[in-house]
Amino acid sequence: MRRTCAADPLFKEAAVSDPTAEPLPTLTPPAELPLLRRLFARLLGRGLSGLQAQHRESFTLGHASGQQQGHALGEEVGFERGHAEGLQAGRQVLVIRDSRAQTPAVPGQDLNLFDDWRLPLSAELKKRFKADVAQRLPATAQPSAAQWKLIFSDTPSTCVVAGAGAGKSTSLVLRLLLLHRYLGFELDAMTVVTFTRESRKDFIQRLLQVFGLWQLALTPVQARELVRTFHSRILPMVRSLPGLSQLQAFETLGGELPAGREQEAESNPFDLRLNDAQRQQLNQCYSDLLKANPRFAELVGELRRQALQLKPVDPDHPEVQKRAQVTQLAAQRDEELCDVIEDLWFAAGAWPVAGIEPCRETVEIRGSCFHVHGRLAGLDAWVMLGFDPRESAQYQRPGAKLTVRAEWAVKRTLFQAYCDKPLIWLDNYAAAQRLAAALAGDAVAGPGFEYKVKGELAAVPLLDAFMAASSFIENLGLEVGNAVAQMTFPPGDPDALFFEALALYAQALEGHLLAQSPPVMTYNRMFALFGETNAENLQLLPDPLLRPLAHLLIDEFQDVSPQIVSWLRASLAEIRRRGPQLHLGRTAQHASLMCVGDDWQSIYGWRGSSPSFFMAFTKTFLSPSHTRVMLTDNYRSQQHVIDAAEHLVKGTPAIAGKKASASGLAAGLEQVPVKVLDRDDVALAQTLKAHYDRGETVMLLFRKTSDKALISEHLCDVIAAEAAQPANQRRLRQLTYHSAKGLQADAVFMLGDCQYQTSSPYKNQVYRLAGLGRAGDAMPFDAAQKDEVQRLAYVAVTRAVSHCYWYVERPTVDAHRLPRASSLVDGRQPFFEDLRGQ
Repeated sequence: MRRTCAADPLFKEAAVSDPTAEPLPTLTPPAELPLLRRLFARLLGRGLSGLQAQHRESFTLGHASGQQQGHALGEEVGFERGHAEGLQAGRQVLVIRDSRAQTPAVPGQDLNLFDDWRLPLSAELKKRFKADVAQRLPATAQPSAAQWKLIFSDTPSTCVVAGAGAGKSTSLVLRLLLLHRYLGFELDAMTVVTFTRESRKDFIQRLLQVFGLWQLALTPVQARELVRTFHSRILPMVRSLPGLSQLQAFETLGGELPAGREQEAESNPFDLRLNDAQRQQLNQCYSDLLKANPRFAELVGELRRQALQLKPVDPDHPEVQKRAQVTQLAAQRDEELCDVIEDLWFAAGAWPVAGIEPCRETVEIRGSCFHVHGRLAGLDAWVMLGFDPRESAQYQRPGAKLTVRAEWAVKRTLFQAYCDKPLIWLDNYAAAQRLAAALAGDAVAGPGFEYKVKGELAAVPLLDAFMAASSFIENLGLEVGNAVAQMTFPPGDPDALFFEALALYAQALEGHLLAQSPPVMTYNRMFALFGETNAENLQLLPDPLLRPLAHLLIDEFQDVSPQIVSWLRASLAEIRRRGPQLHLGRTAQHASLMCVGDDWQSIYGWRGSSPSFFMAFTKTFLSPSHTRVMLTDNYRSQQHVIDAAEHLVKGTPAIAGKKASASGLAAGLEQVPVKVLDRDDVALAQTLKAHYDRGETVMLLFRKTSDKALISEHLCDVIAAEAAQPANQRRLRQLTYHSAKGLQADAVFMLGDCQYQTSSPYKNQVYRLAGLGRAGDAMPFDAAQKDEVQRLAYVAVTRAVSHCYWYVERPTVDAHRLPRASSLVDGRQPFFEDLRGQ
């Protein structure tokens, strides 16, 4: 660094650069002065310092010098610093910061069953379609705003809540027309699913009519191929597997269609009645298993003893107390009564019974001796012969005051109340024949006894009970053996033996049926093969079998079972997995699902269906986008009928926003309240005849099949008149509440209450295993059935167009505690007229 001073030319030049500044004095630094002057200057300087005085010229010169030096130094330092900073700023600096997550990167799962797509419905296409519908369909068939929303839904999944009389069928037909005629979707890419034979026929007829108005040449065969049942879709899937090309469904045995038409078989999923061909297979499997499995034989033997043994009654029951008063008198005539009963059995060729040793051993009842008819050694039990119902109820012993039937009833009651020994009471000749065949090992006869599972209304043949229980379990999406292994029963409960035997029998039956030629399989097993637990099997199917499920329209979806839901989800997932390759070269792409239903009309929970999947539709079928349509217009019934029906189900869990209104022609009908009356078959018949004579259509609904015969005695004239009419002109239908679903009549007569009369321990258990019902509910099936009682009444009432009459029996003391739909009737409401007790 260069030092500057007053003598420095640069300093002088800088110093005089300001023209306004005073001239700087000329001062010589002390070091450059002679010695004496230097000493003297030093003394003067110390003096000035001691006086704290300032030398003006020295200050001015030092100030100027310091300013000059500081300026030069600042320029030098500033230059060096600026230079360095400029160089730094000019460099290209790459900064690398590691912002990656510390956890492993794992892709998420897309659990949607559908691609994120939309139906290509332009405004112009919608306008053109609406114009065509307005031109070709009558004014009364024009869709409402809500129905248009159904028809034009463009999302992959659509849920349509359609109450009774909502006119959903025409809307679904127009939806099909839109997809096929206006969007070009191929027919083999679509399927309409219905549940019953009648609904399928009605839909096919309407489909042919509407397509004909657009000059679309749809043949009946094509229509039947398009409108299907779930069962007819699953059968060809299983037949495509190796070795199963000729497979037969167990449910259609004995009613086979000609070759090539097997897929048209219509199986009612809620009908478990067995025919001879089916029963033969069940009996043969039973016989083989009985010989091969000692544990099964032991279980059946114990079940037979439990089932045949006379069921005890409470000795304190009023009826028992009444008959106990004549115990001694009954004992005096007992031997003669035994002779008369035996004579009747001899005459009918039903006695003696092979396997039963005839004997007249005595049994003491309340100190009096009575006789038995035989002994069954294998079960170590006495045998008593009963009075067959086919014999005349008026038959009497010579000189007796009571009929044989009445004397037998007294004896039976006494044995039920006071006999503590094993006793088999054969009520009729047929029961004895079945038992004899079973004891003889006749494979065709089967077990030969009936069994009543707790919670069921009546005893049925053992193999029928097996099939009913296994069907219920499988409908819930469970495997019988696994479900039984998780069930528990109180010690000594015979149902524990029943379900242990069922697990053995169900497994044996599957193997037995597959070993037939051709092989046989139940529909339940078919659906399980392609459900979510066996989804890999779907990969074995060729595209043509899977493609019809790409665009599904399902009616009555509230009646679907968990097993069907599992199959649908697995199929839709496989369709998405295959992707565009499945639809290569075709107009119909991707997949879609439209489900139509009404949770208020779910009435098949006793067979394993559940409305929960419909009520939680968006969770059941995951989709990128979803449409919900509410069809609240009722085109069938007058408003009082609608309001009365909805009042009966208002306490059940339901989809919100369902308040129907009479629309179209129904809106102009006279509002007549639903009449609720005490049961009176004569009055019912008279009122029914009055409506029939006015030319109205009439529907008689009954809860118990036995009521049909009772009421028919009072309707002979109407029934005879109906029989003389062609089938298409008949105006009277007699149906159960369940079978009337989907139908209608001007006047509806309901006979009998809707009541849940029992509790099912095993169904409550498997309901929980299937994840159905409310969390924490120990009896979820019973709870669901209490709701179903109300929904069944809703279905029956909503069959009526104008008039509805409900005749109910007065409840017994015990029935007062059971859920009854009629207890919800509120006579204060304008839509009810409660005439009971008048």
